[in-house]
Amino acid sequence: MAAMKPRTGDGPMEAVRESRLIVVRVPLEGGGRLVVSVNDQEAAELRDVLAGVLDGK
Repeated sequence: MAAMKPRTGDGPMEAVRESRLIVVRVPLEGGGRLVVSVNDQEAAELRDVLAGVLDGK
């Protein structure tokens, strides 16, 4: 019988450039990863939205 282990995210959060896209991988609680590919404009918009949330702590 296999040992039961709690499922955690598979590695750290990361972002890499692949050709003309940026691929972002975010570990999820409960296992797996959210993978999103965005272009430069979308990445800048995401940065601005997240900065707005962080500034409004």
